[in-house]
Amino acid sequence: MTEQTQPTAEATQIPTEAETGQAASQTPPAAPNAEQSETPTPQSDNQQAPESPQPQAEQTPDVETPDAEAPDPQPDSEQPQAAPAEPQVDPEAAMDAAKWGRVDGEGKVYVQDGDTEREVGQFPGVPIAEAMAYYVRRYLDLSSTVDLFAARLPHLSVREIDSTIKSLDESLTQPAAVGDLEALRARFAALKSVALERRQAVAAERAAAKEQALKDRTAIVERAEAVAAQDPARTQWKASGAELRTLLENWKEAQRRGPRLDRPSEDALWKRFSHARTTFDRHRRQYFSELDAKQTKVKAAKEALIKRAEELSTSTDWAATSARYRELMAEWKKAGRASRKEDDALWERFHAAQQVFYDARRAKDEAAEAQYADNLKVKEELAAKAEALLPIKDPKAARKALRPIQEAWDEAGRVPRNAVRRLESRMRAVEEALRRAEQAEWRRTDPETMARAQGLASQLEDSIAELEADLAAAKDSGDAKAQAQAEAALTARRAWLDQVRRTTRA
Repeated sequence: MTEQTQPTAEATQIPTEAETGQAASQTPPAAPNAEQSETPTPQSDNQQAPESPQPQAEQTPDVETPDAEAPDPQPDSEQPQAAPAEPQVDPEAAMDAAKWGRVDGEGKVYVQDGDTEREVGQFPGVPIAEAMAYYVRRYLDLSSTVDLFAARLPHLSVREIDSTIKSLDESLTQPAAVGDLEALRARFAALKSVALERRQAVAAERAAAKEQALKDRTAIVERAEAVAAQDPARTQWKASGAELRTLLENWKEAQRRGPRLDRPSEDALWKRFSHARTTFDRHRRQYFSELDAKQTKVKAAKEALIKRAEELSTSTDWAATSARYRELMAEWKKAGRASRKEDDALWERFHAAQQVFYDARRAKDEAAEAQYADNLKVKEELAAKAEALLPIKDPKAARKALRPIQEAWDEAGRVPRNAVRRLESRMRAVEEALRRAEQAEWRRTDPETMARAQGLASQLEDSIAELEADLAAAKDSGDAKAQAQAEAALTARRAWLDQVRRTTRA
């Protein structure tokens, strides 16, 4: 992945309300119809009427004025265009504004601006009320613009506040309008003070938003760098790639909807972000390139193991070949893994080669076990005869009876593999019982053992006689403690003697 170009968010310039109001305030009056085409229109301060002998005021509304040599009205055959509707005007507000102006006999319109009366324009050849109404509307438009600015102020940006203040400052300097201009300027001055405070607050909010945006962008970059710095051997490439794509979308979203960062900071962060994505992509390509090489090597090794397994699949050296297959399986596990799809296919081939051998061996074993079915019946009967000797009371007689059973057992031959352990355990249980009985008999009849038992019995009898004498003396003396000790010792010696006597009689 090469270094990416930073995505840019689209920005749309929205005209301010002041500009909109100013444009509305410069809307010319309705054009005359065909029958009134010769009626003169008000002269603009910025446009000279070619044949008008009257001097022009310094500022008038932006309106078009016909030349003195205007063409004749349209013929009767052509229908005149309808004049656009006049905007709605508050009669009371218009009357209050008209008090601040006058129209002379030549159609010049004046306004009382503070202590000075100045000319704002000329509207010759029309009734005084119509001439005055035009410039009153200009004043009302300016007043509406100030009101709109006040209403929209909490929602305006710093740039919009600045541009609106500048526009209204220019519009209220010497407006071509009739009304209480001083009061309007005073209202605007008070609003301007509030707007400047609001501008400072907006600027502070914007600075805080930029600072937070810088932190958010930095967090995106740092997370991308952390993803790129992972150990390639431990990286979850699919999940990490998806995370980087999400981080890129977060960057774009912050760029579109968040405040703009200064160019050096944004460029530096984007360079780090792009470098992290490039590093991640390089590591991914390198990892999968090495993985492909490793898997190719593993595939070759497993192909060789499959070839050896297929060569052994027809062998009838059952024991040796089974051992060789166990060795091949150990090598297969050590070889590692190819790609999932290839490794599954390789295993199917390897397993199939083994299965050929194991199926052949199983068929041979099943055939042999079918031949051993008669031997199984014989050994089942012999095991039952041996178990009939239990429990063993006479070891010599039991040994004599078991010997022909053991001989017949050996002569019976092999049995099916699944019955070997069961039958052998039954026979061993009988033989173990006989061995324990013989050992017990030997211990009982051993002369040395008998002599030791008789000597111990004699000692116990002497000890019991002494304890009986001590008990009688304790009773005569009334010593309860000595009497209790003698009785306890006497009881223990008698029990021991009884056990020794049973052993010698057995």
